[in-house]
Amino acid sequence: MKFSVPEMSCGHCTTAIEKAVKAADPRASVACDLSARTVTVDSALEAGAIQAAMKDAGYESQAA
Repeated sequence: MKFSVPEMSCGHCTTAIEKAVKAADPRASVACDLSARTVTVDSALEAGAIQAAMKDAGYESQAA
């Protein structure tokens, strides 16, 4: 699943997003692309659950 995260702008942002997703699913694979401001997630969770985890970390996201 790929998400657009417009407010992701630095290494701190990517770390916070990765931690939030892995807290929801420890087996998730998370790849952040800062230049494109996208996050690609391979997880057993549904997209809504991943978006909720990112929102809890302070980042709004949309399916890309």
